[in-house]
Amino acid sequence: MKDLTARALNLAQQRGAAYADIRIVTRLTQRIAVKNGKVEALEQDETRGFGVRVLTNGAWGFASSSQVDAREVDRVVAQAVTIAKASTLAKTRDVHLGPPVTVKASYHTPIRTDPFTVSMNDKINLLLKADAEMRRAKGVKVARGDMAFVRENKIFASTEDTYVDQEIVESGCGISALATHLESGEVQIRSYPNAGSRHQQTRGYEFILDQKLAENAARVGEEAVALLTADQCPSYDAATIILDSSQLALQVHESCGHPIELDRVLGSEAAFAGTSFLTPDKLGHFRYGSDVVNITADATTPYGLGTFGFDDEGVGAQKTDIVKNGMFVGYLTSRETAQQLKLGASNGAMRADGWSRVPIIRMTNINLLPGTWDVNDLIADTDDGIWLETNRSWSIDDKRLNFQFGTEMAWEIKGGKKARMLKNATYTGLTPQFWGSCDAIGNEKSWVVWGTPNCGKGQPPQIAHTGHGAAPARFRGVRVGVIK
Repeated sequence: MKDLTARALNLAQQRGAAYADIRIVTRLTQRIAVKNGKVEALEQDETRGFGVRVLTNGAWGFASSSQVDAREVDRVVAQAVTIAKASTLAKTRDVHLGPPVTVKASYHTPIRTDPFTVSMNDKINLLLKADAEMRRAKGVKVARGDMAFVRENKIFASTEDTYVDQEIVESGCGISALATHLESGEVQIRSYPNAGSRHQQTRGYEFILDQKLAENAARVGEEAVALLTADQCPSYDAATIILDSSQLALQVHESCGHPIELDRVLGSEAAFAGTSFLTPDKLGHFRYGSDVVNITADATTPYGLGTFGFDDEGVGAQKTDIVKNGMFVGYLTSRETAQQLKLGASNGAMRADGWSRVPIIRMTNINLLPGTWDVNDLIADTDDGIWLETNRSWSIDDKRLNFQFGTEMAWEIKGGKKARMLKNATYTGLTPQFWGSCDAIGNEKSWVVWGTPNCGKGQPPQIAHTGHGAAPARFRGVRVGVIK
């Protein structure tokens, strides 16, 4: 591939590009789904292509193709340069990338078992076993399970003498039970290990086995049925709540991860639920949360879905402070946006959804760092509150400021112990006030790196895979339910 990348970069420079890079990407994906004892989907797909990005007269041009050969490279490079020259007619400023990024390296996800070598029968039988266990609970009408696997091989080369070869492997899975009550028409869903989408990590098939789907399936079905007759979650104007780690991971994703994307802040990402309340004047001066809140963007987190060796500008994976002792101190940046705000070098957050999309700023692993509390002690220390777990619904405004979340299950806490099971729980708030009310965070024993394989952004839309480490945490004075 070095001959093709060198050809592309040389031709771009000959045509007047001040900078150029090329990504050659091969992505293999596999998905298995079962429903009510039957295989619902068996999918395997492989795509291969390349994208060329050029900078000419201070403006970007991008073009791509699924045909990876010398003649097509020549055509695509010429098209990218033509687009860049046309873009200069509408530019409002020149693009500056800062100091050159020069690196020659490779990166491979560390795995024990290649998921693509495990037989399809083994995968299907595991899902069917979990499916059957969920349906043992009387009242479960729909049982579902799925697995997904990704292997992405990517070569990145640039005119700054960078050449990076990476292989990223992901494994993901999830099960859910839907229960109904015939008389009332009540419907409840219980999911494991996460809701809405699979839990996924940069690991091999060992990740699937560690989730113990079949061992947890009966409980999932029983809880779905129990929710049908559980008490409705009461409404409170100011309640003490504890969010489990999976729910808190989504809270971090929506109310911190998206607003720290610097392209949103600077206005170049606004159409797809874009913009941000974390404007540049707040950097280093704004209290985002209480003193116990510490958040990092860390592309080196073991097993994180936002873990890699290098981003799609060749910038190495790194850890960046976002919120430190409650103060907002950092953004997710690209080379271009880091220069716009004079932040120095990029912190490596540029990623593209495959070869046919231009890289944009995406979350890596946005982690809420663990605190000091054992989870049992955290519950025991809460005299009157609500434990909420597993997301069911969410809504947040474009600036990522005003939000509402609903969870699949909740538990009333009385006298430091879990009491009644509650259903249809929701909570709402404003991001800084909410994080400012956090007074306790679970320790490393309860800290989990959750995977989000379906984060949408950009037009045309791009799907990114992001990670979020979190432990259960307590928040005071939170509005719960519907306040009349």
